[in-house]
Amino acid sequence: METFDVVVLGGGTGGYVAAIRGAQLGLRVAVVEQGKLGGTCLHQGCIPSKALLRSAELFATVKEGDVFGIATSDLRFDLGKAMARKAQIVEQLHKGIQYLMKKNHITVIEGYGRIMGPSIFSPMAGAVRVERPDGDSEILSPKATIIATGSRPRVLPGLPFDGVRVLSSDEALQLTTLPASAIIVGGGAIGVEWASMLADFGVQVTIVEALPRILVQEDEEISAEMTRLLKKRKVAILTGAAIDPSSYRVEGNGIAIRVNKEGSEQVLTAEMMLVAIGREPRIDDIGLEATQIKIERGAIVVDATMRTAEKNIYAIGDVIGGMQLAHVAAHEGILAMEAIAGEHPDPLNYANIARCTYGRPEVASVGLTEAQAREQGYTVKTAKFPFKAIGKALVYGEADGFVKIIGDQETNDLLGVHMVGPHVTDLISEAALAHVLDAAPFEIGQTIHPHPTLTEALGEAALALDGRAIHS
Repeated sequence: METFDVVVLGGGTGGYVAAIRGAQLGLRVAVVEQGKLGGTCLHQGCIPSKALLRSAELFATVKEGDVFGIATSDLRFDLGKAMARKAQIVEQLHKGIQYLMKKNHITVIEGYGRIMGPSIFSPMAGAVRVERPDGDSEILSPKATIIATGSRPRVLPGLPFDGVRVLSSDEALQLTTLPASAIIVGGGAIGVEWASMLADFGVQVTIVEALPRILVQEDEEISAEMTRLLKKRKVAILTGAAIDPSSYRVEGNGIAIRVNKEGSEQVLTAEMMLVAIGREPRIDDIGLEATQIKIERGAIVVDATMRTAEKNIYAIGDVIGGMQLAHVAAHEGILAMEAIAGEHPDPLNYANIARCTYGRPEVASVGLTEAQAREQGYTVKTAKFPFKAIGKALVYGEADGFVKIIGDQETNDLLGVHMVGPHVTDLISEAALAHVLDAAPFEIGQTIHPHPTLTEALGEAALALDGRAIHS
């Protein structure tokens, strides 16, 4: 039996970042991973999907090449080459994580790990039994354990994935040919990203969303603008619409399914259906039944330091059911490892964390939406500034969208920043920093933003909140 200070169950973004932080703090750390280091984010999520989104963005841009003086008479898209590029990027990053494990002297154990209850190996729950691919097993006895087993795509009840006609986002990343048409069930970040990507590839896309609007967690004006721009690109969007799984049937080379919208039924047909209704924590069959760990709404309950009801077991990332974002999992992992090491870290303030959707255009936000601010009793003031007034956006040929800032009329505090437009996922960190530092919009406006840059839109929106915008 091998002993460690900390065993991390799962080598995804949260898990491997936690392990590195633990090694920096002088702890002896092991990571148990059944698949490849990097987890969902690297292999089935963030990175491969963004690689394909870049291909889609470039293809869409080149199709409009005449405007830029580029002849595009013989333009075609090669999915195979785009997939190969995606795989190359993933493999390069995977090798980078493997290098970091070696550099930091972290033990990586390939196998399936399950947490054990109190036993002869440990008086407390938290030892980990690892089943190796060769059939052998071993027991790890750490002083602390971090659960970082991630999540899986949520299944539409009554309609399981078949990998051919009904796909999860994981399976869609392995397509070898593009369908002529696709139904996307779910209008959240994943659904919108896939709708944008497939539309740019020339696929006829229909989004079906049960809630009143797509990107429902974003500010209503952002959601409305994204809806307008997707429809402008011929993406059909049905909101307030419910899929009837029992009506699903195969027709020729495609599928048909009934949708109920406000009491009216219609049948949608397509070659493929992508189900993107969220992800569920992967907590089954990891030994939780042998512990006192509490589960609520399918997720592990933790305190502000990521500790579970078992004082030596922590949980981070998608398994705790909060903001299911890679950068959140990474920082939860750092916090948990610092708590284990006795560092007394400050709890994460989730209100300061940026949210991003990588469609075309992109969406990024931090803080409260306008509706949330009003619901919480703030006297709200808002301002917007359009990208069409920004020289760099016009140079890029991507001038749709705007920056919206929400402030407190009484205190002038910054309450939220919301963006829809070109490369806004790269712009949101300035707003997130302002939110962390409790900066006033006035201070953002006083920051000199270089010209010509897209960041000028944020500066102008901040000035507009006090009627001081220069270019509007």
